Amino acid sequence: MPVTMLTYAFPLVLPLVRREISARYRGSLLGLAWSLLIPLMMLGIYTFVFGVVFKSRWSGSSTQPSSISDYAIILFSGLIVFQLFAEVLNRAPTLVLANGNYVKKVVFPLQVLVPVALGSALFNLFVSVVVLFAFMLIVRYPLPLTILWLPVILLPYCLLILGISWFLASLGVYLRDIGQVLGTVITALMFMSPVFFPVSNLPSWAQHIVMLNPVAVPVSLARDALVFGQRPHFLALAPYTLVSMVVCVLGYLFFQKTRKGFADVL
Repeated sequence: MPVTMLTYAFPLVLPLVRREISARYRGSLLGLAWSLLIPLMMLGIYTFVFGVVFKSRWSGSSTQPSSISDYAIILFSGLIVFQLFAEVLNRAPTLVLANGNYVKKVVFPLQVLVPVALGSALFNLFVSVVVLFAFMLIVRYPLPLTILWLPVILLPYCLLILGISWFLASLGVYLRDIGQVLGTVITALMFMSPVFFPVSNLPSWAQHIVMLNPVAVPVSLARDALVFGQRPHFLALAPYTLVSMVVCVLGYLFFQKTRKGFADVL
């Protein structure tokens, strides 16, 4: 992104994120409290379904938790990270379509629509992490100092999300069918990622396939930092960061190249 474009577009992101968050809950009875209640409901539902009904337990090589609360913490930590990916990508194909009034305004930088969606999703992630920490304290699960590594883990993850979302936001203008299949793809990625199971439980050949999932590395590293007290494995994080940077740049360039035809299609 050129420096002049960064200087012009970046100051718009934070005010637009604030406006989107407030608009989402404006008029509702509980307002911003919904951002806290939704993660609580998710935590309760997944704990009941997987911990009580299916009696699932986490059996990785690094830890052997046996209680329902332990499994709920481990499961929810992975879901929080995955939900960031799912929320932004599900919205990406319709971002430009939903803001068609901006398309014909030459002075408006359309590329900020994707960072705004990411900023809104990061707010939800932050609230979910607070809920997770509160639950861990209630059940007397130790809070490791390695939680401070979470921003380092999420940064390349956010770059990857930005790049893919710019691709999808542009393609969604020309190919409206993308939104119809994307939900199924994202659901498949969730069940093919280490959200519900540790990668170490899989055969070696399957481990390599699962780790190609774009959410596998951040989900695993974030869970290790948030729950198991482990620092990120930089041999995994470094190549992931490099790929994320490349995808981010290519996604941005693709969006800027194809945006010229948005007005004709809309």
